[in-house]
Amino acid sequence: MNARTEQASEDMSVVEIAAAGGPEQLIFARRAIPSPGRGEVLVRVVAAGVNGADVLQRRGLYPPPQGASDIPGLEVAGEVVARASDVLNIKVGERVTALLSGGGYAEYALADESLCLPIPEGLSLIEAAALPETYLTVWSNLFERGDLSSGETVLVHGGTGGIGTTAIQLAAARGALVLATAGSAEKARACERLGAVRGIDYRSEDFVHIARQATGGRGVDVILDIIGASYLERNLAVAAPGGRLIVISLIGGSYTEINLSTVMRKCLTLMGSTLRSKSVREKAMIADAVRRNVWPLISAGQLRPTIYAMFPLGMASEAHRLMESSQHIGKIVLTM
Repeated sequence: MNARTEQASEDMSVVEIAAAGGPEQLIFARRAIPSPGRGEVLVRVVAAGVNGADVLQRRGLYPPPQGASDIPGLEVAGEVVARASDVLNIKVGERVTALLSGGGYAEYALADESLCLPIPEGLSLIEAAALPETYLTVWSNLFERGDLSSGETVLVHGGTGGIGTTAIQLAAARGALVLATAGSAEKARACERLGAVRGIDYRSEDFVHIARQATGGRGVDVILDIIGASYLERNLAVAAPGGRLIVISLIGGSYTEINLSTVMRKCLTLMGSTLRSKSVREKAMIADAVRRNVWPLISAGQLRPTIYAMFPLGMASEAHRLMESSQHIGKIVLTM
């Protein structure tokens, strides 16, 4: 199949962002099916994951990197229907899940060959669409940057979101003691069912006090934080000596004061990261590590993506409303 010739006159359904704003700004549209460029494959999308980054992009707060599609969507699963001439390791007809820089809310999406991963044994394409963005984010931050080891304690904020449900399961599977915050007692118990030794209802409980109790007063070794400024002081307070705080989102703001004496006295490491802005080469290295270290755990049934809800592509605005309501536990997926 030659994408450049046979598909030149064809088009596809997509979801566009009409203007920065609320979920109503997501509109159904038609666009030409793209053709693979150097190192790329064309995926006929079966499902696409919905992520917080998509919501921020829709609001006008997180523009796509230069050269990326303006269509939202950072992860998909489906079938490869065309490939560039220099792509050697992926065949037409192969089923893959892929990390994108954009373009996932569409019937067809371009993906770099190096960011395509095989579907783990036992998973459907819909489940596989919930993997790349969350698993690469969690692996790179908890285990590569945070150096989380078996026997250490990790505190996961936002334990029932896509990142949180993934982080709890993966950290527990690799031998860490997991604590997790969530927005209700029900959600705290959901964190425990996923593998946390203690779910913490941040609306009625003090996570600093509970984490200190759970660790005999020592504090936690690694903190994965999606809140940012409003949690910084308490995160530093609950960190153990030599602790690592990793900020990956700024729901609670980006500006605050910091007591550097706490950082110095405890020998703490404070770091932040985003996955989308990394180079293809950097993301490919993370993807390879995830394939080697995480995919076997999924195939063995030790991990499984938590799918909360599915919406057809044309109901992307409803998917975003659910995402912003914070009522979900796990991932939201668009199906084609």
